[in-house]
Amino acid sequence: MPHYPLPTTDYPLPITLPPMKDFAVGDRVRVIALPPYVKTADPMPMLRSPDLLTLGEEGTILDRRPGNYWSVRLTRGAYLLESQYLERVMGDG
Repeated sequence: MPHYPLPTTDYPLPITLPPMKDFAVGDRVRVIALPPYVKTADPMPMLRSPDLLTLGEEGTILDRRPGNYWSVRLTRGAYLLESQYLERVMGDG
């Protein structure tokens, strides 16, 4: 009879993802962190250097893409960015 280890409660804790930020098309957003690379929002996306973006740069949400990506129009083009790199710009009130 084979010997199987008894189950324990020493399982790794589940991975918790940061809460997903919800933006709407047309929202103004600000770049709050630079990703290791950026992907263009073109029909044939290309990987580009993140030095095309500037911390604090503001842009507009164009649309939502699968995988928690947002298409954002910035000064030097449109890019696909994850929500962790963006924050909503609050209006003057």
